[in-house]
Amino acid sequence: MTRHIAHIIIQADTPLKVGSNGSDFLQDAPIQKDFNNLPMILGTSIAGVLRKEFKEDEANDIFGKDEGSKVIFSNALLLDENNEVSEELILEKDRTEFLKKFDNLPIREHTVISDKGVSDNKFDEEVVYKGTRFKFYIEVLEDKNIFNTLLEKIQLNSLRLGGGSSKGFGKLKVISIKTQTFTQDDYYTYSSSLNHKLKDLQELNVSNDKRYTKYTLKLTPEDFFIFGSGFGDNEADMTPVYEQVIDYKIGGLSKNMILIPASSIKGAISHRVAFYYNKYLLKNDKTADYKKTGEENEAVKAIFGHKKEEDKKTKKELGQKGKILISDCFKPKAQEKVFDHVAIDRFTGGGIDGALFQEKTIADDREYIIEILLENGIDEEYIQAFEKTLKDICSGMLPLGGATTKGHGVFCGKVFKDGVELKDE
Repeated sequence: MTRHIAHIIIQADTPLKVGSNGSDFLQDAPIQKDFNNLPMILGTSIAGVLRKEFKEDEANDIFGKDEGSKVIFSNALLLDENNEVSEELILEKDRTEFLKKFDNLPIREHTVISDKGVSDNKFDEEVVYKGTRFKFYIEVLEDKNIFNTLLEKIQLNSLRLGGGSSKGFGKLKVISIKTQTFTQDDYYTYSSSLNHKLKDLQELNVSNDKRYTKYTLKLTPEDFFIFGSGFGDNEADMTPVYEQVIDYKIGGLSKNMILIPASSIKGAISHRVAFYYNKYLLKNDKTADYKKTGEENEAVKAIFGHKKEEDKKTKKELGQKGKILISDCFKPKAQEKVFDHVAIDRFTGGGIDGALFQEKTIADDREYIIEILLENGIDEEYIQAFEKTLKDICSGMLPLGGATTKGHGVFCGKVFKDGVELKDE
């Protein structure tokens, strides 16, 4: 029997959220961890993501339904600074400084903002650092075509692993693929250890998923902006959110990086898409309800998805996952500017005692690149509302981040659709 085996190293191109389906005293949603309390990805998670890339009949043939699977997946384990995985128990005294960096992972705090601009719900999630690398193996029995197809699928630019893909999490980058084919006679020389060296280094071939349209926003801040951390420091009551990333070149964490969270971009786009679609309805269908927002708005539902709800006629639960993938944006730290604010007593015209607060913003003139993938097949009127929204961002008509009513968050730039600039008609 012939066995085709691949060792694959993947890197979290954005923070990774592979949930453990549990909670603890510190986080609402902690991640999966191995016996050494290090981040890991279950092989079943990888198999599940890849299974969705095939049609039902193909998926049943490859991954099994009645006759068993033709492919075996290992768990994906964390790569250390020496590009090896830890497959044995590590005592606390033996943990390297690199591995200790994963004792305290980033926490993303999310606040759901309603269409009225107020907080509707708040929760936090534990994520794995951007830049973290994992290694796993795929083993396929006999069929070389299936083996090659799986290696192609895992290099698609649309592949996301874990939860929160619409919040910017889970974008993967394949760093290395090594393969080897074993016959029944030489299979005994193979070790199941992920540290085993395979012979053939494959040329990487990252491909664009034709099921998606790629939008690229190239934005430059006009002045100051802030994506709030929800915390203060010794200089200001409101501070920008920063996050470190894993850098294997230095064998540790980078300095604080400016973070533009995809979830913040998503919220701004969602509300403006609802506005433009309602405007379309007002012009083309006088009988339609053109005041709907959020999940009640058909364009928002089509692009961003909606939670399960019971259909009144069929009594079936209907729900839809979002068809948009937005990536977090990271940038090295820039200059900061602190603003002092005070609430004014409208009767006396003076400051209100105790109402003084400081706001720390980012002052930067570098270009920021936001990547968005939108699934094909969405109705044209929804696409038009979406593209008008992106143009508004690039013209400064739709500020991003916090404190936009104070003049912050204005960006200008260009939007590209599959590499071609979108211009006003």
